[in-house]
Amino acid sequence: METDPITDEFQETLNYLYHLGLGYGLKLIGAVVILIIGLWIISFITRRIYKLMDSSKTDPSLRGFLKSLVSVTLKLVLFIVVLTTAGIEMTSFIAILGAAGLAVGLALQGTLQNFAGGVMILLFKPYKVGDYIEAQGYMGTVNSIEIFVTTLTTSDNKVVIIPNGGLATASLTNFSKKETRRVDWTFGIAYGNSYDTAKEMILGLIKEDKRILADPEPFVALGALADSSVNITVRVWVKSQDHWGVFYSMNEKFYKTAGKFNLSIPFPQMDVHLDKL
Repeated sequence: METDPITDEFQETLNYLYHLGLGYGLKLIGAVVILIIGLWIISFITRRIYKLMDSSKTDPSLRGFLKSLVSVTLKLVLFIVVLTTAGIEMTSFIAILGAAGLAVGLALQGTLQNFAGGVMILLFKPYKVGDYIEAQGYMGTVNSIEIFVTTLTTSDNKVVIIPNGGLATASLTNFSKKETRRVDWTFGIAYGNSYDTAKEMILGLIKEDKRILADPEPFVALGALADSSVNITVRVWVKSQDHWGVFYSMNEKFYKTAGKFNLSIPFPQMDVHLDKL
């Protein structure tokens, strides 16, 4: 019995497509399963590592960075495993990546700079989690230091995310680096008021505030003979966390107490003399 060549060829094609689809379908299913399980394992590992660092009292600045680094590294490994399981030839894939490496490197130049900045921040520690800093036009408390960015919370509870590259290469002010800070005031009294009385009153207010340190010794001196006032320069040292509390408290005390010592708080004024022509 003769067979139809066209029918036989069509049947062979169907069989080939069936086996091809079955083979790639199984690989694709396996790749999806590996992806789902892998993401769950990565999530579990990163959470576990963070808990271990927390229990071992690891520097809070290091925790977020290492957690992000481990997560990104494991996800990159998982991505390669998934592609291999799906049947993609990694030699060809790596060759393509190598050819595109220059373009990718240029595109990710800022990102790589931020990563390097994060490493430098952790090595040289210009600030750590919990410090109050001023950088890139923002002031706030450092919440976390991650691979690419540092997160701040401002005094009015805004969240600011700053790339690490700029923080590592530009100037910044760390208000928490030292245990003590100096508080400065300029108090003005009217011409004709007793400077000695004003100085005595200010020293008394300083002595009453237990937050002000005795060493270094408080400094009170006549700072300037201004246009409308005699300006008294006052400088004291306090613990860093007490800086603003002492600053505002002393302003209030000076204003409320000056009248009791017959001291006048001046305001800008101008004397105008009219000459008769």
